[in-house]
Amino acid sequence: MDPVIVVGAGPVGLALALSLAAQGVPSVVLDEGPGKEEPRGVRTVVLRPDIAAFVAGLGCAAVRDEGARWVAWRSMRRGQLLRRVEFGEGPGGGGPSPVHVPQHALTRGLRAAVSASGLVRIVPHSRLDGLEQDAEGVSAHTSGPGGTWWRGSFAVGCDGARSTVRKLLDVRFAGRTAVERQAVVALRTELPWPGEALSHRLPPWRAGGDEVTARPLRDGVWRLDWLLPPRAELVTPDALVGRIRDTLAGWCGEAGPYELLDTGVHTVHHRLARRWRVRRAFLAGDAAHLLGALGTQALDEGLRDAQNLAWKLARAWHHGVSEGLLDSYQAERRSAVAARLRAADQSLPVLRGGAGLRGWIPGAARGHDALVTDGHLGRGPLGAPPAYPDSPLAPEPAESHIAVGTQWGGPAADVLVMAPDGATVPLRDRLGRGRLLVVLVAPGTGVWDRRHWLTAGVMPALDAAVGALPLDAELLVAEAYPGAPAHAVLLVRPDGHLVAAFNGVQPDELFAAADAVRGGAGRGVGGAAAGGAGGAGGTGGVGAGSGEAGSGEAGSSAVGVEEAERTADVK
Repeated sequence: MDPVIVVGAGPVGLALALSLAAQGVPSVVLDEGPGKEEPRGVRTVVLRPDIAAFVAGLGCAAVRDEGARWVAWRSMRRGQLLRRVEFGEGPGGGGPSPVHVPQHALTRGLRAAVSASGLVRIVPHSRLDGLEQDAEGVSAHTSGPGGTWWRGSFAVGCDGARSTVRKLLDVRFAGRTAVERQAVVALRTELPWPGEALSHRLPPWRAGGDEVTARPLRDGVWRLDWLLPPRAELVTPDALVGRIRDTLAGWCGEAGPYELLDTGVHTVHHRLARRWRVRRAFLAGDAAHLLGALGTQALDEGLRDAQNLAWKLARAWHHGVSEGLLDSYQAERRSAVAARLRAADQSLPVLRGGAGLRGWIPGAARGHDALVTDGHLGRGPLGAPPAYPDSPLAPEPAESHIAVGTQWGGPAADVLVMAPDGATVPLRDRLGRGRLLVVLVAPGTGVWDRRHWLTAGVMPALDAAVGALPLDAELLVAEAYPGAPAHAVLLVRPDGHLVAAFNGVQPDELFAAADAVRGGAGRGVGGAAAGGAGGAGGTGGVGAGSGEAGSGEAGSSAVGVEEAERTADVK
């Protein structure tokens, strides 16, 4: 079968190709550039813990070797500390730290992993200028000396905000321009809070502006972002140096020595592609969505696209197309990003609309701080990892289903599990291989040799039920899982999202849930198939079953798209 064509060799495209390779699917990555990314100190990436684990699992050593894990998060307003969150487990802990890494280091690490994969071919200086589809696959034409046609089973546009794939598919990209603007610097210096990230709203010094954020990298390097007022003039070098000196003096008592490494101005746009799938072509990353206000992380969301889409394409590549399964990519991811944009759109007037009367309301400052903190720390509507409870792949409710500490459709907790080889590893280490995970919660099994407990208690029946599932699955055992009773059985998707939890071994219900995951008889699967049929025709919008009702115009309206679709569509 033909490889998957990935257009764009940024982090999202490379991660998608690597994730496909981990599941035995070859790909061709069409890279418009020369095959490397120039280092820019102000271009950095904040990855949530689960996505950092996903990228590290692809073989990208940069997350470990060049990423900085923060000690704490500090929120200030005027000259006062509002909140300090220490990262770590335990009561009151902030959980695992995000990972802050230079984007060029992340890209370089992904390219190194690609070189070792054997199933990914990167073709530099390949600018896409044509895309055709038929019932069996896609053909992509690249310009350059001689011009070349590439044949693939599927195509995925990971080619950024000005996506050629999106334009060739005639997909509208509605939303708002310049939602926020920030002056950005990377510098090496010492701040009073080593290893702590900081958001300071309404700092009391002259050039502080409304908000300044400091986020540490490795080797004493910091990224500082100053929120610029709307319709601000160009940021001159002298004005930027003034901001640096005033900010360092405000934090340190005096403007100590610093080494300026890079500068820039970052403009945040909020846009959402109307369709993410057109027959055998898909959009991911900045080609599908733009966001970034209030601490939301655009690249983190793009990597979630890759994680979500890879196992579905791998399933289609190995076993044939399931319209419901492929349509679920748009239904899940578009609705999640739309919700993120909606939350930012609702919060921006509160946070950026001026103090006014709100500044005198008791508790208002802490409430505003909570909104900002959510986005930066991966919490709440602005930052929490997405859940897909209403996915077309969700199984029908059954009497044996039970509630646990993870919402159905949410990312499963990264508990320690015993793997088939007897090793005890984090659950996330078993993801990304295209297999379902079936986890038995069995307190006390950690003290037993696997050879003994495989033949004891409920294990023989559960092992037989797992072997009969319609998708490849791996049986794991955990000592405990949040909110789960002993002998509970959890079904987890290949991308780590919880499908369902069962009260004991229930072979029929387990089979039905696994069948729903592959696009079988899950909730809304009929609508998903209808959406796929509409998409196959290449005309009009996607139907409600493929997520347009839940994620489309509701999400579009939330980011100002009802008006923007008439006035500001981008193709």
